Amino acid sequence: MTSSNALAAAAAHGHCGPIDTGFVALGPLKVAFLGVVQGISELLPISSTAHLRAIPAFLGWPVPGSAFSAAMQLAALAAVIAYFWKDVERSVIGSVRAIRGRVWTDVELRLAVAVIIATVPIVFAGLALSKTLNACGSVLRAPMVIGIACLVMGGLLALAERLATHRRHTDDVTLRDGLLIGLAQVGALIPGVSRSGSTFTAALSLGFARAEAARVSFLLGIPAIAAAGAHEIWELAQFGLPSGGWLMLGLGLVVSSASSFLAIWGLMRFLQHFSTWPLVAYRLSLGIVLIAGSLAGWL
Repeated sequence: MTSSNALAAAAAHGHCGPIDTGFVALGPLKVAFLGVVQGISELLPISSTAHLRAIPAFLGWPVPGSAFSAAMQLAALAAVIAYFWKDVERSVIGSVRAIRGRVWTDVELRLAVAVIIATVPIVFAGLALSKTLNACGSVLRAPMVIGIACLVMGGLLALAERLATHRRHTDDVTLRDGLLIGLAQVGALIPGVSRSGSTFTAALSLGFARAEAARVSFLLGIPAIAAAGAHEIWELAQFGLPSGGWLMLGLGLVVSSASSFLAIWGLMRFLQHFSTWPLVAYRLSLGIVLIAGSLAGWL
């Protein structure tokens, strides 16, 4: 049996091989719905992985699999770049101009270097853990682990909200900020932690205003988001995803991109006027639901 036939057969029977591709057997409507769920929860600090375990279980659907979550990073990337295009353009053009003029203290150049520094830790950690994270039935993707991660991150976000000064802005980013936020980003390799949740919490704890913390989180995470999505697409191509799987994935990407953009738009406006306590309460509640579901056996 060819790799593509094996993948399709495994997905159809609820099993998976080296790459978890449960989304292949879901069908277009379910994939579109989960694309919306993924798009919204991926860029909010609430963990897309937790939602893609709890919601399908509640609805009685197969879990879409880690490959679906990882590939949808490209949808998040498109949304982040589209929403923050002016910031990205200004940073790129400003950095090139600063390098040419040898203005090493330039604000835009400092932000660009901080982005690079923030990416290094997760690249090395991601390569080291990629097989474990993407394997079907990985212990790190167990509902209990995800639930505990949600509780821990909810507690850390609460602590950051309580102690943060909320005074700093994006132009204040230092190389030290890039390193610390990059180290926090490594935690997102544990399902349930959330990349946006870990980096946003770190930025908030470093004194950034709430909306500015979100902006810094998104900008510093662009390379990591791009690398994760591109790597997963390459893995699926190498393994031989059938044509029907690519169609399902494409549908999910389109729907997820639109919902991700709306999620960023809503989050930025929310953080300009409100604290993160509703997000803390939501994360803690989600963690409790996942742990209870794991103990009860419905997850």
